[in-house]
Amino acid sequence: MAWRAAGKKGTFTSLTKALAVRSRYTAASVSKSNLEDVQRKIPVLAGQIQGCFLIAAQWKSNCTNFLTYRTSIRCFHASPETLAWKKEPEALGLKIQKKGKFKKRTKDSSPPVEAPYVPPKLKKTASSSLSDRTVEIFEGMTIVELAKRCGVSIPVVQDILKNVGEKVDSEYDPLSIDISELVAMEIGVNVRRLHSNEGAEVLPRPPVVTVMGHVDHGKTSLLDALRLTSVAAKEAGGITQHLGAFVVGMSSGASITFLDTPGHAAFSAMRQRGAAVTDIVVLVVAADDGVMPQTLEAMSHAKAADVPIVVAVNKCDKPAANPEKVKIQLATEGLALEEMGGDIQVVEVSAVTKTGLDKLEEALLLQAEMMDLKSRVDGPAQAYVVEARVDRGRGPLATAIVKAGTLVCGQHVVVGAEWGKIRAIRDMLGKSTDRARPAMPVEIEGLKGLPMAGDDIIVVHTEERARMLSAGRKKKFEKDRLGRKMDAEKLGALVSESNLEDEEGEVEEKPKRVEMTIIVKADVQGTVQAVTDALKSLDSSQVFVNIVHGGVGPISESDVDLAQACGAFIVGFSIPTPPGSISQAANKAGIKIKIHRVIYHLLEDIGNSIVEKAPGTFETQVSGEAQILSIFELKGRSKAKGEDVKIAGCRVIDGRLIRSSTMRLLRSGEVVFEGCCASLKREKQDVEAVGKGNECGLVIQNWDDFKVGDVIQCLEQVNRKPKFISSQSGAVRIEC
Repeated sequence: MAWRAAGKKGTFTSLTKALAVRSRYTAASVSKSNLEDVQRKIPVLAGQIQGCFLIAAQWKSNCTNFLTYRTSIRCFHASPETLAWKKEPEALGLKIQKKGKFKKRTKDSSPPVEAPYVPPKLKKTASSSLSDRTVEIFEGMTIVELAKRCGVSIPVVQDILKNVGEKVDSEYDPLSIDISELVAMEIGVNVRRLHSNEGAEVLPRPPVVTVMGHVDHGKTSLLDALRLTSVAAKEAGGITQHLGAFVVGMSSGASITFLDTPGHAAFSAMRQRGAAVTDIVVLVVAADDGVMPQTLEAMSHAKAADVPIVVAVNKCDKPAANPEKVKIQLATEGLALEEMGGDIQVVEVSAVTKTGLDKLEEALLLQAEMMDLKSRVDGPAQAYVVEARVDRGRGPLATAIVKAGTLVCGQHVVVGAEWGKIRAIRDMLGKSTDRARPAMPVEIEGLKGLPMAGDDIIVVHTEERARMLSAGRKKKFEKDRLGRKMDAEKLGALVSESNLEDEEGEVEEKPKRVEMTIIVKADVQGTVQAVTDALKSLDSSQVFVNIVHGGVGPISESDVDLAQACGAFIVGFSIPTPPGSISQAANKAGIKIKIHRVIYHLLEDIGNSIVEKAPGTFETQVSGEAQILSIFELKGRSKAKGEDVKIAGCRVIDGRLIRSSTMRLLRSGEVVFEGCCASLKREKQDVEAVGKGNECGLVIQNWDDFKVGDVIQCLEQVNRKPKFISSQSGAVRIEC
């Protein structure tokens, strides 16, 4: 720009000054020698300046917004104040509009619009949604179908198949039902197996009949009369406490598989399992007792399983029997009896006199014929575990009923989360057999672990497949258990936080909750579950019943070690008394062992222990009342003995007055004062308590305004313990 200005003026002096400015020299400071040196270089610079002028002229002609001459000179010679204009315009008193689209919001004086609050919808995580889903799988389903039902992409299923060692050629390749279950468990969904009878031999089978009803209504006695045995006499306490299965040959030549369920309230899960596997439910009701709680529960189990009911009114031989009353009660509860236009048969029987048994047989066979019961007899078996136990010589044993197919000795099976190879099959009489057909109750031997009652038995082809299925089920079972535990802990934490403060924000004082740790041992797996559920029902707000372990078999040293580690006591049900070495070790460690054979006695014993361990709640109650008959005043006492005092002459009208308790003064039914008892005398002698009907002198600390006719109440702090309540039906609870 300086060179352009010099060219405009056309003088050497101006050009010299411009070069001096470019060289950080001023025109005044240029000497004569320097001026001569500059003048010698002018011809060379002139040629360069001429080229610059040509370029600048061409650029100026093409640019429409070219800066003017005056602006160019001004920008070069700008002062420091002008250069600072762009950075700090406020310092120079300049106001410029700031760039941006945001403006200051004006305050709106209008009231806000009242709209209802709509909470956002919670997005369900993928893990929780998958764990709650149940998909149906079948033999020969393709990868595409499995991926669609599980809600995942096809590559995910293919990757899982490669991990389990299956060859994947096409997404339309059929999969075995075992591999489909492995993939579904790896994804995290529950499965339900579907079996087809297409191409299989389907033949009629005997019906499976479950006998249900209230406790002590004669279920086992009725079965004894049918099979001409005496099982009821062998039951501990005269009640059934196990789930029994056996085949009874009827007089007509037909055979029926019976399941005998316990009637006590603690065995609700056993009755539910019996209703799930049965074809017909025989509802036994005592003619002299009528419909009871477990009768209603059995009806609900049968309706939930969609199983037909045949009613057997037992004990009709008793003088107090009233079958018509029982029928009316059943009809009131929603059973459509045949006599009232329904389809439910009612048979009046007596297990003692064996009357009406032939009619009961006819009713069962007629119901089975109407249902047209058939099952597949060839192919792999499907069975259902009704009971499981551990034998010292044979190991884990499972009592099962075959639903379809044929169970053959030597097959590899998966039972719940356990697996094994069938080593022996025995019928309910203890005779060995090589195979079991539909509706046949058997006891299988050879499992690696003890299954749970209610598990399904599936047959697999190889031992490797059985191991994989067992490991996958155990992994999923543990994952689901931890998930339920975490959910329960979160829910408990939320409940405890919400209950910390009351409406006024003050912390509520609640009794401290103590923990009772128990280890349960029983003879069979179903009984372990029943006893565990019954003990958990005794949980209360003051005592937390924690079942740390439940096992099948006699008490062992490991049980004693576990009890010592966690401070528990051991409860045994229908198991033999532990040997002397284990009893001595338990006594040395201070561990209690309680053995029972009747569920009534067990629940009563544990309930009393819970009541003893409960901290209880302290309550204030009136232990005695006295009425003021006269007032005495002591005057002129020395300074050492204190000031003048007033004594209330009273007569105890109820309970007793205790010197260490708090006294409450009532006047015309209203509380006037509460305070400690300073002195209590009877016949000039200090006493600790005064009983009903006696007269005494009473002094209340910091109070002397007594009047004749006032009532003095003695308040006492009492620790109120919870109560153990047992109903007639056998249900128990702890009432705090």
